[in-house]
Amino acid sequence: MIQLTDVSRVYTNGGGGVTALQDVSLSIGAGEYVAIIGPSGSGKSTLLHVLGCLDRPDKGQYLFQGVDVTSLSDAELAAFRNRRFGFVFQQFHLLSRAPAVENVMLPMVYTGRPPSRETAVRRLEEVGLQSRITHRPNQLSGGEQQRVAIARALVNDPALLLADEPTGNLDSRTEEDIVRLLEQLNAQGKTLIVVTHESSLADRAGRVIHMRDGRVVSDEKKHTTVVVPAVGGGGARNGNEPVLFSLRGGARLRDHVQQAFSSMWAHKTRSMLSLLGVLIGVAAVIAMTAVTGGARNAVESQIASMGSNLLVVRPGRRELFGVALERGAITPLVPEDADSIAKLPSVSRTSATVQGRVQAVWGANNANTQVQGVGLDYPDMRASRPLFGRFFTESELKGRVRVALIGPTVQQELFGDKDPVGTVVRLNSIPFTVIGILPPKGGPGFHDANDVVVVPLSTAMYRLLGKQRVDSIDVEVRDADLLEPAKKEIQELFVRKHFTRNPDEAVTIFDMTELQTAIGQTTKTMSMLLAIIAGVSLIVGGIGIMNIMLVSVTERTREIGLRKAIGARRRDIMAQFLAESVVMTVTGGIMGFLIGVAAAAILSHLAKWPIQISAGSAVLAVVFSIVVGVVFGLWPARQASRLDPIAALRYE
Repeated sequence: MIQLTDVSRVYTNGGGGVTALQDVSLSIGAGEYVAIIGPSGSGKSTLLHVLGCLDRPDKGQYLFQGVDVTSLSDAELAAFRNRRFGFVFQQFHLLSRAPAVENVMLPMVYTGRPPSRETAVRRLEEVGLQSRITHRPNQLSGGEQQRVAIARALVNDPALLLADEPTGNLDSRTEEDIVRLLEQLNAQGKTLIVVTHESSLADRAGRVIHMRDGRVVSDEKKHTTVVVPAVGGGGARNGNEPVLFSLRGGARLRDHVQQAFSSMWAHKTRSMLSLLGVLIGVAAVIAMTAVTGGARNAVESQIASMGSNLLVVRPGRRELFGVALERGAITPLVPEDADSIAKLPSVSRTSATVQGRVQAVWGANNANTQVQGVGLDYPDMRASRPLFGRFFTESELKGRVRVALIGPTVQQELFGDKDPVGTVVRLNSIPFTVIGILPPKGGPGFHDANDVVVVPLSTAMYRLLGKQRVDSIDVEVRDADLLEPAKKEIQELFVRKHFTRNPDEAVTIFDMTELQTAIGQTTKTMSMLLAIIAGVSLIVGGIGIMNIMLVSVTERTREIGLRKAIGARRRDIMAQFLAESVVMTVTGGIMGFLIGVAAAAILSHLAKWPIQISAGSAVLAVVFSIVVGVVFGLWPARQASRLDPIAALRYE
């Protein structure tokens, strides 16, 4: 089974070197029970580490079942340890937060196959712990913990069992039980190599190797050993089998995630404090996107309700002897100007508007609201076709008839849930018949577009507000590409009418697309500022998680050494700690998403502010969390993966 030829191992120490093994040559057959004995510093533990592929010799050759293990890579050696060797350590090295059965299942995690709980239970039954499978290490005696360690060593049915001082921490009675158990395993065909200081244990082995100063000083057989083929993984390798046939495998993602949740649960308070920064950052991002998205939609809805390809023409402003005059004092707008603009080639239709404030009264209810006098094309230009009732007609416009359409806010304040169509309301004590209800226009904001009463232009000017001029003219352009030409045509029209050289003095034109662009830029700027604040919180949370993960690496150094000893590759350790970091941040991200949604809903309820929560927000929260987990978990994971298994197992 084992052939060592001139194996040497030298450890560098400062400027010099310490020779732990020097030209060691020996052979061990399948089924032997070998004890390696010698004083401290004789090299017996180093020899055990070389035999178990935990350490590489600096010189010489090591063949195991015909495979030259000195030529294998680190990943291949890890797989080799997992399939061919079983380790029993003096310090037991059990996972304190896992029950006995999960400790036994640990080597199966790195085989590439689903761990079998039934196999682990069977191994525990074989070592007499059938009634203790769910107990944690702190609930077990020293002897029971060592039995769990032996069951763990046997779970993958290895070819070779390596025991390092297996009875060093046990009382005499428990020591005898463990020795008998090891002898039973050897009798079943397991090859057994034991490192010990105790001559009483060595005397019971079939072969004793004495070491001193890194050399084998004697190798004697106490009695004849019956060499039998090792069972399971200890069977001789088929000559046609590729050398790396049994070196494939590794832990699966599901195993890493399960271990990550187990680690988080074991340190609940610390984990919660660690993910708090990510939670706050994601909650801020979600609340920010919900509020700004809702506000943006409300503004866009209000702008859309004003109409498309729309220009608003208002009177120009002039100065007389350096004194600024009231808008329209010299260049007023009159209803006939709307007809003149409508004849321009780039214009499709127009509607003149006057407006003012009125007191609306119905029964015992009253409201101070805005009244607008408009033309016939207003509902199509401003997307204001009534939800109920009708719009006024041309004859009602020419006849200055007292009819009105009311907005949803006015309807609620005056009529509540009652149908107002056909009723008479008083606007500044003048009776008007309600003929329709206007559609809602966006959510509430600085100006409520639904708090309005619409009446015919002629009625508003001559019977309600007493105006001779119009306040503005809405102009709908035939195509968005004609907005700029239309502006020039309108300016030229009024320059000719008012005999002025300065177009701005003749008329002022507002482009709704410019307003939409300005509002969009403002919203974008606010979103960026909030995103930066939330990003800072995420970075701070990520640094906190990285700090905790580095502490976790230090606390779990022995666990890392154990995992490497039983077959975990460097990438398995790295994947495990990365998984823990990502699981922690994703958990914080999900909690942050829920808190962010709740915060946005509360803000919407208290401030009457619209919100919008999309599926993209949830995706954003998860992606942010994963990125933070990977970025800030990478360094601790890399540090953990680079630990030497022997140094890690000896870490104090």
